[in-house]
Order: sequence, then structure tokens, then C-alpha cells
Amino acid sequence: MEGRRQKCEVLKALEALKKASKEIEANPVGAAEKGDDGCDSPSMKALLQLQSGSCDLLSGDPQLATLSDLLNRLRCLASSIRSSSCRDDGECGRSGGGNRGILGSIRWLRSSPSHEISRVAGSIGAEIQSWIDRESADRLVSALRSFSPFVARGGEVEEEDEGEALVRALQSRVSQGFDRGLQDVLLRSRAFAAVESALADSAAPKRVRECAATAVLALVRFNKAVFVGPVLMGPTVGALVSMSSASASAAALRALNGLIRAIRSPLVDELHARGQIPRLVGLLGGSVAVEVRILALDWALEIGYFGRKEAIDAMIAEGLIKRLTALQRSDLGGALIEMDGDGRGAVPVGQLRRVRGGGEEERQFLEARPFASCVARWAVQVEVGEGLRQREKREIKREVVARVREAAASEAEAATALAEVLWGSTLW
Repeated sequence: MEGRRQKCEVLKALEALKKASKEIEANPVGAAEKGDDGCDSPSMKALLQLQSGSCDLLSGDPQLATLSDLLNRLRCLASSIRSSSCRDDGECGRSGGGNRGILGSIRWLRSSPSHEISRVAGSIGAEIQSWIDRESADRLVSALRSFSPFVARGGEVEEEDEGEALVRALQSRVSQGFDRGLQDVLLRSRAFAAVESALADSAAPKRVRECAATAVLALVRFNKAVFVGPVLMGPTVGALVSMSSASASAAALRALNGLIRAIRSPLVDELHARGQIPRLVGLLGGSVAVEVRILALDWALEIGYFGRKEAIDAMIAEGLIKRLTALQRSDLGGALIEMDGDGRGAVPVGQLRRVRGGGEEERQFLEARPFASCVARWAVQVEVGEGLRQREKREIKREVVARVREAAASEAEAATALAEVLWGSTLW
């Protein structure tokens, strides 16, 4: 426990040093010159203390050798700035002056000590960020591997809070965009394997598993080329489906939907190959929480767009159309072609093809009634999607028409649903 507190203090100190480097990068002259009291600015003092007071630490770690060199360079440049400030204020202006022309002035500015300090401070900030990434990854892996069902309750709560905070920090860091250095840190520390292990561990706290699900999605978005393979081959898919169906976890289902959008047909194929589609179709049932049913509908729409014929057939065979018809019949359902009941404000059936975007009026209606026209919306996804050939799309459409007629509670309901299905993606 003491070791964890020390690592936390180290990270706080590193964050403060990174902030100091950014301040020097933004104002190199003001940071380098001594104040009226003869002391360095707080930012410069912090970095120079790191350089002078941590020689053993920096020289003993090969990964910190570059940082050590940069700090030495910063000290020399700061001394140069102070020396030049003792001269006549106009001397520097004349030495780099206008007689050299525009190009000469640009070259002088780029070679000036202040510009070099700014550049070095930026490099120091990047090296400190890499240091922070390494420490954070080590803490994350250590915390996620320490969960145990036999830990005393007090310690378990503390570990759960720490694990959740670390996973959220990882998600926030990778969401900032691709960084090759960060990618190397993640691969060397095996951070993805630790997050995936926590996600798949049924004994781990639910909050941590849900955070891990979100982190897996963030890692895939960070670099698909690296992390899609482990997702398809590892336990991630099965764990997300299990959490979604057995625990009715909205976070897990939301992460699964995000992975489908990111990975597309290969992930749909994997769901079908593992026999997971029936479990997910079951989430559209009336006994499931509304939030989960809405996310399950999103899942069905994504599968309709990206899925191949085998996956679409599996959904229909599991009673998808019957479940969607029941949702459309519910209080949160309705029909987009008759929004206000008297024909005004209705969405023409030919505009249902825009379901992936939709107009403002349509979005507002779907926020109030998320299951409105869900049969036609799914049929449109299949028709405009990229998983089927044209012949297969026509076959699916005929099957949907037949299933709608079976599932409808009345001829009026069947007529409305079929009008949307048959013409929902056709431009008038």
C-alpha cells in the first residue's frame, strides 16, 4: 500500500514538472531571467532542481538519458540568456537586426537562445509525458492484476476505486490521439492484456469491468492496426456479450456497439461464429430495462448495416422482426410517417433512408420515442448497408415482409409497417 502511495506522489510531481515545462515553452525569456529578488522563476527552478537533485535517478535509467541531456542543455541556455541580459538592451536587436533582411531575421530568431529554450522545454515536456505514461501503465497493470475475491471488504473497495480511476485515466490518455511513444509503452507493459483480463474476470468489480470495456474501445480507436486482432482473438467479445445479457450492463453493450462501428464486418462475423447473436437479440424483450433495449436496438441496426447474410438470417430466425414489431407497438414506439397523428410533421417514407443521419425533427421524435419505426429502420439499414449483395438484400426484404405480416396485431399496424419497409429506402 505504501508503494502505491509513493507512485502516486511521483506521478503528481511529474505532472507539476510537465506543467512547468509548458510554461517555459510559452515564455522562455521570462522563465530564464532571474526576478527582482535574484531568484529563478518557479518553473525554471523546478526543472533545474530536477537536473541537479536527481542525477543518480536520471543517469541510472537508460530511458531517462535523453531527459537528463535536455535538462543540462536547458541550464546552459538559461545561463546564456542571463549573460546576454547584462548587455545593452539594444545590442541584441542590432546584432540580429534588419540589415540581414527577412530571411536573416528568421534565421536569427530560430537560433536565438530564447527560441532554443522554448524548443528544449517542449522536448522536456514530451520526455516527462513519456515518463508519466510508463509509470501510469505500470500502476494500471499492477492494480488490475491485484483484484481478488478473497480480499477484505475495506481493501476491496479501495482497490476498486483505484482500478477504476486508473482505467479511466488510460481511456482519457489514449483518447487524445495517436502517439507512437505511448503505443510503445502500452505494448511493453502489456496494458491491453491487463485491461482485457479485468474485463473477462467475473470476480472483478462490475464498475471496473465496465470501465475496462470502455477502455478497450478507446484502445481500438487509438490504433486499430494493433488492437483489433487481440479483440477478435481474445475473450473481449464473449465478455461484453455476457455482461450485456447476463448483467444487463448498458456500458458493456455501448462498448460492443462502438467496437462494431470500428471493426465492422469482421466483428459481426465473430459474433455469429461464436453463437452470440441469439443472446443479444434477447435483449430486445419487454422485461429488459429501457436503456438496454435502446442500446440493443442500436446493436441490431449496426448488425443490419455491416452484417453478412448468415448473421442477418440468424437475427431473423431468433425472432428479431417479432420483437421489433412489439417495440414499435409500445408506448415508446410509433411510426415516423405519422408523427403527430394527423399527418402533419410526418416524415415521408422515402426519407427513412437517412436514418443514419436524419433531420432535426426526426431526431427529436426519436429521442421521445426511440422505438418508432424500428422495423423499417432496421430494414433500411440492411438495404443500404455494405454486408449483402443486391440479390441477398431482395431476399431479406421479402422475408421481412412475411415476418411483419405474421407479427402485426392488426391489419392497420401491418399496413403502416409494410409501407415503411417497402418504400422506406426508395427515393420518390
